[in-house]
Amino acid sequence: MTTFTAPAKTASPAVGNQENGSIELRRVRKTYGGLAAVDDLDLTVEPGEFVTLLGPSGSGKTTTMMMVAGFEELTSGTVLINGEPVDKLPPKDRNLGVVFQSYALFPHLSARENVEFPLRMRKVRPAERRQRAEESLERVGLAGLGDRSPRQLSGGQQQRVALARALVFHPSALLLDEPMAALDKRLREQMQEEIKSIQRSLGISVLFVTHDQDEAMSMSDRIVVMREGKVVQQGAPEDVYAHPATDWVANFLGDTNLLPCTIVERSGGTAVVDLGPLGTCRVRDRGAEGERYAVSIRPEHLAFLPAARAQNSATGRVVSSTNLGATIRHRLRIGEQELLMRELSPSSRTAAELGTEVCVGWGEDKAQLLVLGS
Repeated sequence: MTTFTAPAKTASPAVGNQENGSIELRRVRKTYGGLAAVDDLDLTVEPGEFVTLLGPSGSGKTTTMMMVAGFEELTSGTVLINGEPVDKLPPKDRNLGVVFQSYALFPHLSARENVEFPLRMRKVRPAERRQRAEESLERVGLAGLGDRSPRQLSGGQQQRVALARALVFHPSALLLDEPMAALDKRLREQMQEEIKSIQRSLGISVLFVTHDQDEAMSMSDRIVVMREGKVVQQGAPEDVYAHPATDWVANFLGDTNLLPCTIVERSGGTAVVDLGPLGTCRVRDRGAEGERYAVSIRPEHLAFLPAARAQNSATGRVVSSTNLGATIRHRLRIGEQELLMRELSPSSRTAAELGTEVCVGWGEDKAQLLVLGS
């Protein structure tokens, strides 16, 4: 298994400026034929922060990154790098490293020559270009492969060359547009860890684009969830996952149980709700107002109980149990409501056979009140 090498400190002068690395978008808008692909977007990436734009196809995440990089023109708004507006600057003058999904390597150049290319554009002397390219290839685990052409490299190795090229000139920030989409699962997970390790070792700011929820959860300091050109929620991965702001976010970020409910009482950040056949339940409450409500409970936050409690529990029957290796997925029927449950070990499997009556419960802090249709 190839792994990255921590960057060696050399006496070579830096190319570019990585002292700050902040990215800021102020009321950025992009329209195509009158339709808004990105709509009045405000976003900041702090120096050294790893921020992921996460959303389905058509949510505006790639368009946003392309506007930051300078490959798409803004309809309105401002993009700032290190506090300076760059709207009128071409991509080559923004000092941003970019890795595309296709890698965009020059097929007629060797790996080392591909990495040298941005230094050549910056008029760096040949001897220094070669030294920096070799250092950058070593950093991404490709020492000794600089003479190979892209067609002689695997997909994962090509991605490493693209990453080395994006880092070789010491950019202010790194932009990554779904760079691991073409890799198999095992290599993708390996590259996720390595990219995150390189980012931490360099302290470089990253704006990352993906539609893969697991990828966003594992790599990000902050996730920005986008839908139809707008930000619908942002925050630390664990907070966005555990406390979705809307039912759409809850469904998009993994599996969840959305249980229609009626509010009985609201007070001090919690609410008591009536779940019909599941009884009453006390849940987290963000105070959102609407006409229809539901409680969101993640499958892994359900647990088998020896007996039902007064609140936050229910009794039903097992519809199915599927062993997924590391976890077991249960489907439970409670009245007309179906619950999805996931446990991390098979310890309860004998008590959860098909048709078995079981009690399940959940913590008050693991269930959240949401407005349906938000």
